[in-house]
Amino acid sequence: MEHGEGMVATPKEGTQESEKGRLGTVVQTSVSRFQVALLGLGLLLMLLLYVGLPGPLKQTSWLWGDPNVTVLAGLTPGNSPIFYREVLPLNRARRVQVVLLHGKAFNSHTWEQLGTLQLLSQRGYRVVALDLPGFGNSAPSKDASTEAGRAELLAQALQDLELTTHSAMTSKGPEEEHPSVTLFRQYLRIRTVQPKPDYGAAVAFLEERARQLGLSCQKVEVAPGYVVTVLTWPGTNPTLSSILLNSHTDVVPVFKECWSHDPFEAFKDSEGYIYARGAQDMKCISIQYLEAVRMLKMEGHQFPRTIHMTFVPDEEVGGHQGMELFVQRPEFQALRAGFALDEGLANPTDAFTVFYSERSPWWVRVTSTGKPGHGSRFIEDTAAEKLHKVVSSILAFREKEWQRLQSNPHLKEGAVTSVNLTKLEGGVAYNVVPATMSASFDFRVAPDVDLKAFEEQLQSWCQAAGEGVTFEFGQKWMQPQVTPTDDSNPWWAAFSRACKDMNLTLEPEILPAATDSRYLRAVGVPALGFSPMNRTPVLLHDHDERLHEAVFLRGVDIYTRLLPALASVPALPSES
Repeated sequence: MEHGEGMVATPKEGTQESEKGRLGTVVQTSVSRFQVALLGLGLLLMLLLYVGLPGPLKQTSWLWGDPNVTVLAGLTPGNSPIFYREVLPLNRARRVQVVLLHGKAFNSHTWEQLGTLQLLSQRGYRVVALDLPGFGNSAPSKDASTEAGRAELLAQALQDLELTTHSAMTSKGPEEEHPSVTLFRQYLRIRTVQPKPDYGAAVAFLEERARQLGLSCQKVEVAPGYVVTVLTWPGTNPTLSSILLNSHTDVVPVFKECWSHDPFEAFKDSEGYIYARGAQDMKCISIQYLEAVRMLKMEGHQFPRTIHMTFVPDEEVGGHQGMELFVQRPEFQALRAGFALDEGLANPTDAFTVFYSERSPWWVRVTSTGKPGHGSRFIEDTAAEKLHKVVSSILAFREKEWQRLQSNPHLKEGAVTSVNLTKLEGGVAYNVVPATMSASFDFRVAPDVDLKAFEEQLQSWCQAAGEGVTFEFGQKWMQPQVTPTDDSNPWWAAFSRACKDMNLTLEPEILPAATDSRYLRAVGVPALGFSPMNRTPVLLHDHDERLHEAVFLRGVDIYTRLLPALASVPALPSES
């Protein structure tokens, strides 16, 4: 394929000249067809190894490959599904993508038996072996009866498997980094780190992106020094509600001494992993939005619905000086948002997680007052004694929720209420019993919990501990909303259908943490949290936060398929 996107290796079938000379005059008639076939495959494999693959070979089983390589299998969608076997790069950076076809005597299983799939996986390649229609596990197809039909089937299969030459996954040599990756790394180097983020530099970066893409750029200062940047791609039908692509510009602090590389250098190692604060949370999504829009505009697309990209501050510390204020302003109302995408989480499996709701953050500080005195005495009714009772009650509740989660394999973390004791305060000296002590808790309340009843439960725990025990809220979210994930929701229908067309496996969940999506849902905008990062460990807020450039680039491709689907949703009854 062009531009190094992939290469096709095809074991040659024999001719029909004679029963003894099916493979032509190159081999003697005393050699069996099967032996010649294996010889041909062996020669092809040798050519691939010694000419097409860079670097020296490692000691490995030449025939059978690495037993740790997992060979995946599946069928492409459509009326003429094609069976395929696939391997992914094993502990190496992705290079070109390899497509393996076959002659009449073989199928995709031949490549697995020979160890070709396993060996190429070891060397850092994604490889897909196809069963052509009527061979192996692929059923015969009328569409394959003509040369044009066969070509169209193959082209469609390559597109379904994301192996087309238009993919943003086009490999680049070490001296020629993909421009989308370069842009991503530039954005990562902007130090928008709490508690003193450089928002000005981020806004300037986004203004320049808007200029280059030919998009309008609006800056809305929701609080002094806190600017929401809105980039807009107008649709062809302004009467329809718009699509909102949201991301936040700030990132959490780092412990630099715990990182392998400078967290603001955006270092990329030899395998393609980019180390930086914000690599997963969530500067990757910001650039994926921008690059998907760039590609779609470059290809001449226009869609009925307007697409707005919002880049908001302050999310990592609650969004109180960001999205919470923005949704109350006339500038937000003027966007006429009908549906929103926001951040999600990476998924270490082959699936992609999509979040349709969130737990409500409740930050609770319990304060206990009691009798003070000398540390050598048995004093009754102390602040510590009463606080201990409340702590015990809350931690017992925590254990109950944990056991509920562990005992039900169908439950995910976001479906139960979590709580952690995060701060203990009180006391002035070892030998002085304090008159006041406090404990702070981070509750994340599941969306199906009766919040009024839960607050009453907190009150009862404090009352049971004795007099002088009170609680107050540092944060209290009271508007949990759920975005429907069935076909009654046309936005979900369009989103999930586009993902199905890309062969993406979705795992709908409730987000255990909190994002700006809660503010959007609270004002009536259905939102999904989605970060297209599968086969990736969850490293947000962690030391050595990183993302592989191939995963990042595939995310750009995914958005180039999602945005047309969402921006082309027909007029809803409320819009007619």
